[in-house]
Amino acid sequence: MAQHLPDPMTLALAEAAAAAARGEVPVGAVVCGPDGAVLARAGNETETRADASAHAEMLALRAAAAARGAPRLPDCDLFVTLEPCPMCAQAASLFRVRRLVFGAYDPKGGGVEHGARVFAATSCHHRPEVVGGVREGAAQALLRAFFAARR
Repeated sequence: MAQHLPDPMTLALAEAAAAAARGEVPVGAVVCGPDGAVLARAGNETETRADASAHAEMLALRAAAAARGAPRLPDCDLFVTLEPCPMCAQAASLFRVRRLVFGAYDPKGGGVEHGARVFAATSCHHRPEVVGGVREGAAQALLRAFFAARR
């Protein structure tokens, strides 16, 4: 009998919701291996850890690399609920992920389709396949609710 693997973006959205419950900006990330199995998942922890680099993507990528005992993840996919910022986009490049899938676009802080456009830079040595707008409405709803509650 075939094993049913959970949808990575659903898991990333769950991580984002958990982050919001902790008072963190609701962003979640999941790293999947070549067979679709989840290697790591995380939500933002910048406030919890008092660490400006503790973005969901950074935490998930580090955990996946540690789980594999390798500094690069060339056959892995990164799923994240929000377009990665320039730091996280560069990390995806440095970890050599195969594919980046994200939910909501981030015109202000994004680094993939907006802002720095890290993968378009001549200094970028690895450009993953990019798929944006996956479950965009659900990701935007989490962000809107989080920031509306703080206004």
